[in-house]
Amino acid sequence: MSVKQTFKRLLVSSLAVGVMVSPLAMPGSVDAKGKPYKDKPFNLSIMHTNDSHARLDNVAKKVTAVKEVRAAKPGALLLDAGDVFSGSLYFNQFKGQADLEFMNLLDYDLMTFGNHEFDLGSSPEGHQALADFVKNANFPFVSSNVNFSKDPLLKPLFKGYALKPKDGSIYSSVVKKVKGEYVGFIGLTTEETTDISSPENIVFENYIKEASKEVKLLKLLGVNKIVAITHLGYDDNPAYDNDLELAKHVDGIDVIIGGHSHTQLNAPVVVSSDENGKTKNPTVIVQAYQYNDYLGTLDVTFDSKGKVVGQAGQLIKVADKAADPEASQLLTKYSSQIDEIKNTPTGGVAEQALLAPRTEGTGTSVRNSELPLGNLITDGMLDKAKDYNPNVVMAFQNGGGIRATIDQGEITYGDVLTTLPFGNTLATMKLTGAEIKQALEHSVSQAPKESGGFLHVSGMKFTYNSSLPAGSRVLKMEVKNADGTFTTIDPAQEYVIATNAFTAKGGDGFTVFKNAYEQGRVTDLGASDWENLRDYVAELKIVNPVVEGRIVDEGR
Repeated sequence: MSVKQTFKRLLVSSLAVGVMVSPLAMPGSVDAKGKPYKDKPFNLSIMHTNDSHARLDNVAKKVTAVKEVRAAKPGALLLDAGDVFSGSLYFNQFKGQADLEFMNLLDYDLMTFGNHEFDLGSSPEGHQALADFVKNANFPFVSSNVNFSKDPLLKPLFKGYALKPKDGSIYSSVVKKVKGEYVGFIGLTTEETTDISSPENIVFENYIKEASKEVKLLKLLGVNKIVAITHLGYDDNPAYDNDLELAKHVDGIDVIIGGHSHTQLNAPVVVSSDENGKTKNPTVIVQAYQYNDYLGTLDVTFDSKGKVVGQAGQLIKVADKAADPEASQLLTKYSSQIDEIKNTPTGGVAEQALLAPRTEGTGTSVRNSELPLGNLITDGMLDKAKDYNPNVVMAFQNGGGIRATIDQGEITYGDVLTTLPFGNTLATMKLTGAEIKQALEHSVSQAPKESGGFLHVSGMKFTYNSSLPAGSRVLKMEVKNADGTFTTIDPAQEYVIATNAFTAKGGDGFTVFKNAYEQGRVTDLGASDWENLRDYVAELKIVNPVVEGRIVDEGR
C-alpha cells in the first residue's frame, strides 16, 4: 500500500472516531474555534530505558527515580528501547512477566522490541512468551520495520498505525497528544536480529526505508515532532544499522531513544548533518547504558515548526536512590521463588573471579579477547560433546552468549544461569579445515572492536592480525592432539566441532555454519549449555582456568 493510500485510510478512520488530523499540528493553521495557533515553543520531557535484560534487583530504586522525575515534570513520557527479555534468572523463571509487572506499575507509555525479545522463537512454544508479554502490557508497542504476518501468535496483535493506540497491541507508528501537541512515534529493531536471535518466521525490513515511510505518513498528518524508539545501536556496524546512520539518512526524525549497543551517553548527541554532509534540522540521540543501572531523562524544545531548538539530558544513577517500599514488597514475590535455585551450589569453587568484561572501545572484552571464562565454557562444551561423540576435537562459544562474570568462591546454579542465560543446547558439526578458517575469519572480522560473534575456543589455537583486511586475518590454525601437541589444521580434512545450537544454525552471521546446518552436517545433542557448565565445574571442583594463548592477535 502506498503512503497516499495509507494516509487516505488513516484520515477516514480518524474522522470516524472524531479525531482531527493535519490541521491540529500544522504551523500557521487554526484550531477548532478558528483561532490561529500561537507561535510559541513546545517542551517535551522523556524518561527512557533500554537493555534491562531482566535485571530486577534494583527495580525498586528505579521506581523511586521515575516517581521523582514525574513529580518535577508531570507530563514526562516513559519509553523503553527494547531487550527486556533474556539475561537473568528472573527471565529464565518468569519469561518476562516479572519485568512486565514492574513496567505496568511504572506506567510506561511505549516500547519497541529488541533482538532478545525474539530469543524463544525456536523453542517448542515459539513466541508465546512474547505474545503474552504484549497482551498483558498496560501500554502499546511501536514497531515500524518488523513484519509479524507469518507468526500466528504475534500477527493478531499487530494493528498498523494508530491515533488512539490501545494497550497490549503493536503499531507501525503512533500519534500521542502531549500537553496539547501531537507527537509521532516510530519503532525500529535491528535487522541483525535474524542472525543474533531466533525470530523464525518474523522478518526485519530495512530500517531506513521503513522509517522514511512512517515519517512521511506522520508528516502528511501534520505531525511535525517525531520520536524514533530504536534498538539499532548507537554506532554499531553500519552494514546493518545504527542510530547515527538513521539520523543522517531519514529527514524528519527529531529524537532517537536508542538501545542495543548498551552505550552510556551521559549527555545527548546532536546530529545536524545529513548523509551528504549538508546541514539538516537537528536530531537528538540518547541511550541509557544497560541493566536498569540508569534512568535516562531528556528535555527537548521545539519551535512552532517542529524544529529542535534546545535540548538537555542526563542519566540518573538508579543505585543512588532509596528503594520504593511498594516495589520492594512486590519484588519479593519473584525474588523468593528464585533464591533457592540461585543459591544451590554446583560443587565447583572459583579460585579467582572469572570476568566477562565489556568495553566501549577496543580494550579487553569477552567479545574480542581470549578470557579464562571463555576457556572454561568451551572446555566444558568439548568435554560434554565427547561423551556423545568421541570424534569431537574442538569447541566454539560465541562471546555474545557469555553474559556475566562468575565471582570468586563457591559457584552456584545462579552464577551459571546468569552467565549462560539463553538456554542454548549443545550441537556437533562436521566442518572442513577451510570452513573452520572461514568461521574464524568471521569471528575476528570486527576486532579489535567488539563482536557478539567473537569465538572462544577449546581443542585448538589460532593466530590472526587485526590490522589486516577482514577476511584475510587468520594466519595460523592448529588442532590439539590427544597427547597435548598441536598439528596444523588441514583445509581439506574434515573435523567434528562442538558449539551451541544458536551458532550452529548460523547465529551471529556465521553463514558457513548455516550452510553446514542446511546440508545436514549438524547434530543437536539437546544438552543445555548452562547444565553442561554446571556439570563441568562440579567435575573440576577447583576451578582455575587461565589465558593460554589459544587466540593471539599479532596486530595489537
